[in-house]
Amino acid sequence: MAGITDLGLFIVAGLLLNITPGPDLLYVISSGAAHGKKAGVVAALGIGAGCLVHILLAAFGLSVVFLSSPWLFTALTYMGAGYLIYLGVTTLYNVKKRAALVDESRSSTALSIIFRQAVFINIFNPKVGLFFLAFLPQFVSPQAESPATAFLFLGLLFNVNGTLVNTVFGLLASSISEKMETTRGTQFVLKSLAGLLFLGFGVRLAFFS
Repeated sequence: MAGITDLGLFIVAGLLLNITPGPDLLYVISSGAAHGKKAGVVAALGIGAGCLVHILLAAFGLSVVFLSSPWLFTALTYMGAGYLIYLGVTTLYNVKKRAALVDESRSSTALSIIFRQAVFINIFNPKVGLFFLAFLPQFVSPQAESPATAFLFLGLLFNVNGTLVNTVFGLLASSISEKMETTRGTQFVLKSLAGLLFLGFGVRLAFFS
């Protein structure tokens, strides 16, 4: 595509970044491991949907305005941290509830909740928007006739590849969990670990970012 440089390098770098551990990948893996293949795929799609918001903001320059305001950036950071902590607390709380069994977690209602949570996890992470503003311009030529179009193309390409990577991780996590013959005890461990990790990510985002 005109105006884009080093497309191959962009794809490789993007894939390497996609497999870097973070809240998004953690949520996909934990969803697939605890709730099955459909949940893993739905979580991956939710992360991708949230990422679209950041792509559009970056492509049309709105992220520059948003991130240039310390107050707005700080507010979004704390919102993201608060949501991760909330997700961690509710995950740990639900570990004890009988309603969180595998069969019920695969219902359409539960899958919609997983999708919505994945979208929020991505949208409320200000570092995603900051990443697009720092990463994408490196692969857009200064002579590009339509920088916004180039941004959109690269962002969508990154998102498609990232969604595929997340889907693979979700399916692998589900397969490994099934081979372990998931029981209530295994689910307890998986959900407890996911809850603690979400709490950790939230605290880190709030106090160490």
